[in-house]
Amino acid sequence: MDQQRSPHTKVFIQRDFSDGIPVKFQTRYPPELEGRVDRATYERTINTINEMFADAESLGSRTYCESCFACLTGYIALLCMDTYYEKTLKKVRIYLEEQNQTIYMSRGVMLIDPAERGLRILEIDISSMDTPQR
Repeated sequence: MDQQRSPHTKVFIQRDFSDGIPVKFQTRYPPELEGRVDRATYERTINTINEMFADAESLGSRTYCESCFACLTGYIALLCMDTYYEKTLKKVRIYLEEQNQTIYMSRGVMLIDPAERGLRILEIDISSMDTPQR
């Protein structure tokens, strides 16, 4: 039986639990990206994602009011509106789509929305068919 190689390599960026359980991804540069995406661009992308999640998980008057309103309406209000956290998940998805279009896809790399993986990991799909562009 002839074994075929997959045209894609997958790299998984794990969650960083050094500050507790908030969603935060490790900023360690994967060696598989060497020659495709420079370290600074990669770290800027990961740091932006981490900042978005930190903002979404911060406690403030917005979260307090949102929670009180949900409680007062028996949580029925949550059927009619997106929470701030849900809005942030959409912002992260849009940001990743934009980054993929402007930076990563032209270099044979694609970042997968961590919400698709239950916020456990950030998946990076690297195409071995494409030659990297600098």
